[in-house]
Amino acid sequence: MYKQVTPIIDYSVRELCCRPYLGHKKGCPNYCYKQGCPPQAQLFDKVFDLTQPVFAIYNAFDISSHVKKIMAANPGWSQRQLTCCLYWQNTARKQLTTELAYFMITHPDYHVAAAFYKGLDKGLGPLFKRVIPSPPEAMGVEITKTMAGIGVNLEWPPVNVAYQVALAGMKRV
Repeated sequence: MYKQVTPIIDYSVRELCCRPYLGHKKGCPNYCYKQGCPPQAQLFDKVFDLTQPVFAIYNAFDISSHVKKIMAANPGWSQRQLTCCLYWQNTARKQLTTELAYFMITHPDYHVAAAFYKGLDKGLGPLFKRVIPSPPEAMGVEITKTMAGIGVNLEWPPVNVAYQVALAGMKRV
């Protein structure tokens, strides 16, 4: 799916990468090391022309159905095991890759800011040259508020639906 959005620019969201989480007391290990991650990631409003339409390309993965299916097969598993991204994220990413390809074919002048994941380059083929391999949050976009602007409410953590979101825009000249 894709919809036109008004990106909410807030550079402070880049610091979310530094927040500790389970197994990573210093935050994301990619911070300061991976090119598409802060602080090296380019700023969204410096890369894209915000006077032109910006689109959110996204997919909705039904995580509650996934959890029920996994629970039936593994009744002794903990909630953490049931919701582990290792068991659902590849399927969701394939769905997003399909959405990205459709958008990029139908919008040939647009570039996409998307988190790089295994298979994105192969899934998009020659379209991949129009991808800026950086998640919108790393570029200073408050994705939760941006998506709320089009009526999509992201759950943290996801319980019913897990969304993957990329943003597309016209590059600045």
